[in-house]
Amino acid sequence: MSCGCKTSGDSSHSCGTKSANGCESVNTCGNSYKLSVFDWLSNINNPSTSQTDFVEVRFKNDRKFFYKNVNNLPLHIGSVITVESSPGHDIGVVSLTGELVKIQMKKKFVTEDNPLKIYRLANQKDIEVWQESRAKEEPIKIQARKIAYGLNIDMKITDVESQGDGGKVTFYYTSDTRVDFRQLIKEFAGTFRTKIDMKQIGFRQEAAKVGGIGSCGRELCCSTWLTDFRSVNTNAARYQQLSINPQKLAGQCGKLKCCLNYELDSYLDALSDFPPSSSTIDTVNGKAFCIKIDVFKKKMWFAYVERSMAWYDLDVADVKKMIAQNKNGQKSAPLEDIKVLDIPVRSVDLIQENTIDRFERKSKNSGKNSTRKKPNNNNQRPNQNPDNKATANQPERKPNNPERKQPNQNKQPQNKQPQNQQNQKPAQNQKAQSDQPQTQQPKKFKKKFPPKRDDNT
Repeated sequence: MSCGCKTSGDSSHSCGTKSANGCESVNTCGNSYKLSVFDWLSNINNPSTSQTDFVEVRFKNDRKFFYKNVNNLPLHIGSVITVESSPGHDIGVVSLTGELVKIQMKKKFVTEDNPLKIYRLANQKDIEVWQESRAKEEPIKIQARKIAYGLNIDMKITDVESQGDGGKVTFYYTSDTRVDFRQLIKEFAGTFRTKIDMKQIGFRQEAAKVGGIGSCGRELCCSTWLTDFRSVNTNAARYQQLSINPQKLAGQCGKLKCCLNYELDSYLDALSDFPPSSSTIDTVNGKAFCIKIDVFKKKMWFAYVERSMAWYDLDVADVKKMIAQNKNGQKSAPLEDIKVLDIPVRSVDLIQENTIDRFERKSKNSGKNSTRKKPNNNNQRPNQNPDNKATANQPERKPNNPERKQPNQNKQPQNKQPQNQQNQKPAQNQKAQSDQPQTQQPKKFKKKFPPKRDDNT
């Protein structure tokens, strides 16, 4: 039986099923599960006449083991097979065949003595029983957590795995202390009516089984491609000049991130050219000690003992020369003379990421209108338009009313218009002004009320 995406689990092809939920046959697909293996020797003929009879079989999540093909079955990656188990039999999927199986067995220290056997290719009845037992795992896990909580046992049941024939259920748990299972196993056996197996795992193994998204935005390395866990200590963070902050250095499992070891060798090679960070320099102005190191810029920051607040950045080559002078019994030049002068380079933000108002729509004349003062309506005369229409800075002018009194025309307006614009007045406006009486009366203004307050805003 092969994968439903018609690639037969061949590692040279990718899963062709492109849906929102992924591959429909994820249990039998050779490229849609955690810790998949790329067989880079699949297209290369074996020079030796003897071929290995062992295959790597994958079970739920990241559990794998090696079985011997005693019946010489035609197996390939993605084949669903029935293998030997204790008790009964189990159902698994072939994850690796060929010469790479020997390399993996040697890497994991698995011997060929007394191997477990492969019975047959799984038939339809085996697959139905296997799928039924897999469907019961989630309700069993919830009920087992309730039983453990009722017994006041300090443990966390992380995952439940049922055997292919349904004859055994394995409970994976994490705990900081030793757990007494005598009463718990009795409750489990009476409730689930099957053989119970308890396995304690670490917090990293728990994260690998559950899975998740790391701080980098990608899936966890332990649940996708990382096959073993290497020890990580805080020295890896110190070599990379990282702050010892447990919240930033810890992963989903609560331990130090595995990715701290990825670039550690590159940092160690770069730091081999640096003098020790505990080295001091004896200068003319006093003794100086190292404060900070920049691995990429190859700089070291020093400060005087008497003036520790003033830092001076020096190149690694200059620091080596100064240390060599101190070894010869000479005092080096002051740090002020050797300090590297950095010329700041002004970066151009092309996409305006640092601009807060980058999404606001700006008018073309916003800069000009902001500096111009608004005219005072009490002391000046509004600008007249020959067409009697509103301009950008002037509201629409109403027609002249003969009953309305004009202000004193002897006063000059503050904003003077060009002479040609003042002469271009309509004849009707001049006639209306000549008919007005000469007596001056104060201008009446409409009373303005403040806007109403809305408590809902």
